[in-house]
Order: sequence, then structure tokens, then C-alpha cells
Amino acid sequence: MRFHISLIYNLWLLSSRKGLEGARSAPPEPRRGEEAGAPESPVRRKVVAQATTLRRMRPNSQVQSCLNTGIPEQTAVFFAFRPAVPQPRRKFLIPVFLFCLLTTPLFPEEDRSAGETDSTRLNVIRYGTETEIAALIQSLRNEKLDTLDDALVTLAQNTHNRGILKGIFEFFGERGKSGLEDRAIRAIDERDLENNETVTAAMDYLGKVKAGNAVKSLQKLIGTKERRFMVPAIRALGRAAGLDTETADETAEYLSGYYSDEDPPDEYRREIIAAIGETGSVKGIPFLIGIAAGTEERVTLRIAALDALSIIGDDSALPVIISAVSDEDPNVRSSAIAALGPFKGEEVNRAILEAFRDSYYRTRLGAAQASRRGKLEEAVPYLKFRAERDEVPQVRDEAIRALGAIETAETYDILKALFEDRLSPAPVRIRSAEMLVNRDTDACVEKLIAEMDDAKSRNQTALYNGLLNIVGGARSNKLEALARRLLNSGEILEKSYALDLAANNNFRGMAEDIRSLTENRNASLARKARNVLGKLEEQGGPDS
Repeated sequence: MRFHISLIYNLWLLSSRKGLEGARSAPPEPRRGEEAGAPESPVRRKVVAQATTLRRMRPNSQVQSCLNTGIPEQTAVFFAFRPAVPQPRRKFLIPVFLFCLLTTPLFPEEDRSAGETDSTRLNVIRYGTETEIAALIQSLRNEKLDTLDDALVTLAQNTHNRGILKGIFEFFGERGKSGLEDRAIRAIDERDLENNETVTAAMDYLGKVKAGNAVKSLQKLIGTKERRFMVPAIRALGRAAGLDTETADETAEYLSGYYSDEDPPDEYRREIIAAIGETGSVKGIPFLIGIAAGTEERVTLRIAALDALSIIGDDSALPVIISAVSDEDPNVRSSAIAALGPFKGEEVNRAILEAFRDSYYRTRLGAAQASRRGKLEEAVPYLKFRAERDEVPQVRDEAIRALGAIETAETYDILKALFEDRLSPAPVRIRSAEMLVNRDTDACVEKLIAEMDDAKSRNQTALYNGLLNIVGGARSNKLEALARRLLNSGEILEKSYALDLAANNNFRGMAEDIRSLTENRNASLARKARNVLGKLEEQGGPDS
């Protein structure tokens, strides 16, 4: 390519001096869709840098279309910076351009990274910038890989870069992955040496992994009343204390005492109430009952207290929740109904069923949620009616989820009818299919594939993609034929789901087909194929 650029440059020098002078005098023209003076993109700057030897050439709007089609920046230079020479001279360059274009690879640079290995990724972790590491973490997240976790832990232990630490804490936290507790606690204790974002991400991580050894550090931080950290510290404290009963009891008493003695501002009060619920400790129930029953309390605090009592799930809280079911405020009513989920008894069932008749949609939503959590069979007719007819999509969705949780023959037939009704909205059919697959994949897989193919033939993209997503996570030997079809004839998205099917179901007979994707031009797909192939070989190698 350097030879091509040099050749064009020398041919340009042979052009008329008059044309060169015209090019020097002409001001740069802004590209289409771009205001004059607007900052140039990184890709544009890179193209300009590579073309500095072509000096004094005017931009051309064709560069963007070239880059969008995947032509490398070096080739796009010819479009973007062609010299302003007289027409007869420029015609002489056309054969040269065609030669350069036809002998230059037309695939994007990203595709040339398809051979990226774990060794390359380790080097990114060791030497990469925060932007490069963020991109790597996103790739690991998309590919659901944990092979580089140890290297990321080592990196976190030895850096103060806020972007890197924040990304690693979030990546580990969303998976509930331990290993960073000591580093996160150090970020809290030495917060003056860390960025605010780092400390906040560290607290969020400690809460998600329920790190009981972080309780003391979090309480100490709350005691300083540093406004910038109060909300995340309170949230993390409630979650972190939830595994051990003794720690949970002590934390619930600490938080209720802080609420009463320190008179915190309203923005902290709701967080404290929610954190007491997260501990799961019965020691916090008397305090929460007082908030929930207090008609003079703010509605948001009463709702938070009802939610917290529901999480704890102790029967001593039932009377105050039942009382709140008939509250004048519709938001309190709906929260009280939803809070009944973990409780049992005739009084509870009557309150839930009556809530399905409430004109306020949140109360009906709460009734569906409570029915799901309690697996209330008496609610099936109400749930069927709401799934078919409720005008609020959230209520319909929650009713279908509740039907899926109540595992009876009647609910299976209801879900099957909702899924097979082609006049039903796509979200209803997708959620019904998900419930059916969760219940018995083998029984519904053939119909699921048929409906998925029908949706594709009718260009019902939302329905097709939704069903494809469900199939990708399913487990059934009956899915191997579909996996092969998607792998060999599908688009990139379909090939990706085929790889998920092969990995989830240990389809070792697909190993050779998968091997052909390991050098695919799409870097992400190629990496995923290599990872799936490795897992299949670890489980016994391809079938003979």
C-alpha cells in the first residue's frame, strides 16, 4: 500500500503546476453533514496523518462512504485527498487507482484481528490503556468468558487508574465474582488516594458479592457523613451484611439507630430503610413496622418499609401489610399487595385476588407479582384474564410470568395458547415461549422452531429475534439440527446463537463445523467459535 501511495504521489507531481497552485489556493471544503469548524473524528485524523505526504490536497466527501464500506483508510486516502489537477491529467490516474483498489484487501481492520489469542489479550491487560482494557472487558462480557479473571485481579491490585478499576469492579460485580474484596476495601479505607468513581464502584462490588468483611469499613465511612459516598455506602452495607445472621442483626440495629439518632436528610432515609430490608434481619422489623403503619410518614418511606418487610418475610409483619392493602393512597395499596408475595393464608389470598379488580394498574401489577412469588393457584383465572386482556403491557407481562411460575397443566395450556395465537402481540408470544421453554423444552421445541421460521418468513423481526434469543439459551438434544442450520446458513447473529446452542448442549458432533468459524473475518465471532470449540474438546472431543 505504501508503494501505491508513493506511485499516486509521483504521478501527481507530474500534473500541471497550475493545477497544483489551484489546489493550494482552494480552502478545505467541509464534508456533507458536518458544520464548518466541527472537530474531526479520530478516523478522519488518522486518514489525514497517513496522507501528509500528499500535501495541499482538498478533502472530498467520498471518504466517509469509502470508510463505511470497509475499505482501509490507506485506500480511502485516494478518495479523500485526490489532487485538484486539470481533468485530462486526472483521467490518467484512473487506471492507477483501479490497480491500487483491486490489489488492496477490502476488509476492515477489525476483521484482521480474528486471530487474536489469549496471549494478545494478556498483553492488553499488562500494557493497554484504559480504553483498550474497557474494550477487552466488554468483549469478555459479550463472550461470557472468565479465563482472564486472574489477570484482571492482578491488574486491579496494582493500579489506581479510575477507568480500569471501575471497569473491573463492575465486570466482577455483575457476575457476583469474588476475588477483589481486599482491593475494594482498600479503596474505601484509602479513598483520599482514589477517584470518587473508583470508591463508588468498589462499594457497589462489595454489596453485590455480600462481603461481610467490609461491614466495618462501610460503617466507618457512613460515620464520616461524607456526602459524596453516603448513598452507595448505605446500599452496600445492607447487602454486604446479609449472609451472616449475627452480622445482619448488628447491621440492622446500627442502621435503625443511625436513622433515629442522627436525623439524616430525606435522601438518606429511604436508603436506610431499604438497607435494613436487605440484611434480612428480624431485628429491624419493629422499626420498619413503625414506618409502614405511620400515616403521617411520607408515602415513599412507607412504600420502602413495606418492600423491606416483604424481603424479610417474617409473619410478625403481616398485620401491618394487610392493613396497608386498604390504604387510601393507591401507591401504598399496590406496594402492600406486592409485599404479600412471600406470605401464606386465606386472608393473604383474598387480598391478592381482590387486588386484581383495582382500577389502578400498579395494584393489579402488584397482585400478579404476589401471585408469582407465592405460586398462588387460585389466581390462575385472574392471571389468564389479565394476560389476554389487560390494557397495560407491564401487567400482561407480569401475569404471563406468574402463569409460568405456577407449574400446573392448566397454566401450561394457557401459555401454549398465548404463544400459538399469531394475533397476539410479539411481547406476549415471546414471554409465553420463554415460560414454556423453562417448563419443558423438549415438549415445545418443534413448535417453537416452526413459529420462529414463520416469523422470519413474514419479516416479523422483533418476534424472530426474541424467539431466537430464547432458543439460544435452551437445552435440548432436539435443537442440534437447528444449531447446524443456523451455523451453516445464518447471518452473524444466527451463527452466534448456534454457538450458544452447541456450548449449552454439548453438541460435540458440530466441532468440525465450528472449527471453520475460528478464522472468520468477524473477530468477535471467531473468538467465540474458538472458545466454544475449546469447551467441546475439554468435554471429550468431537464425536467420531
